[in-house]
Amino acid sequence: MEIAKLPAEARARRAAEIREFLRSRRARVTPADAGMAVGDGHRRRTPGLRREEVAVLAGVGVSWYTWLEQGREINVSGEVLDAIARVLRMDGVERRHLYLLAGLNPPQTPPATGRRVPDELRQVIDSWLPRPAYLIDRHWNLVAVNRAAELVFGYREQDHNCLVTFFTGARYRSSLVHWQDAARAIVGQFRAEAARYPEDAEFGRLTADMCAASPEFAEIWAEHDIRDATNGTKTVAHPEAGELTFVYTTLILPDLPGHRLMLHTPATGTDTQERLVSLLQAAVTQPG
Repeated sequence: MEIAKLPAEARARRAAEIREFLRSRRARVTPADAGMAVGDGHRRRTPGLRREEVAVLAGVGVSWYTWLEQGREINVSGEVLDAIARVLRMDGVERRHLYLLAGLNPPQTPPATGRRVPDELRQVIDSWLPRPAYLIDRHWNLVAVNRAAELVFGYREQDHNCLVTFFTGARYRSSLVHWQDAARAIVGQFRAEAARYPEDAEFGRLTADMCAASPEFAEIWAEHDIRDATNGTKTVAHPEAGELTFVYTTLILPDLPGHRLMLHTPATGTDTQERLVSLLQAAVTQPG
């Protein structure tokens, strides 16, 4: 929402927040930190950088920066905010906060490169046992999978894309209960995800490949349905464990932009938990 359209009380709170936020960021950056020559004659009354110094280093007018720090309703651009964030040595979270306080949508964070999973996150995924858990990137490629997800869904780490597996994997299709309903949900979720990254051509390539490979995907994709991917219910008719019903939750990971952690919990009122334990125990005792 534009600042001018906010209620007066909300505008006042935002003005106070951006004032205190920018002052606190200035106070922690010394002239030496900013690469400025430090004079040895006069005592500085201002901790950190002065407003005038921030303006000069960011390439903006002193009056304009003063108005920004005062929370006035002025025109701002992403380029100028980036320059200020650079001068004040803001990290990604602080830069996003500055954008929001200034009334702009924060830019999309570039996707994390590579597939290395932090040790702490790997521990969370593995400790979710006997319940299934897995990590996917923005294109729904599987990045990390625990043993329960392998056994229940047939996933293999760094081997499958969730969307591809859903529509082309014989085992997944035959085991998922209410496949048609789930198909519409997953396509709607993927369309919503693709809309978040209009500059990412990989979504278009993957969509075209799926339309060519699966007439059912192409038919559902043409409906332009949009779904929420944060939570839902999934039932699997497992060939060995029988019917397993899960409630799944999606967690966004700020430290891994574009990645999501999918956690599955046995649905209450079912014996899914007991069946899961038996399935994993049988897998441990099987030879090879």
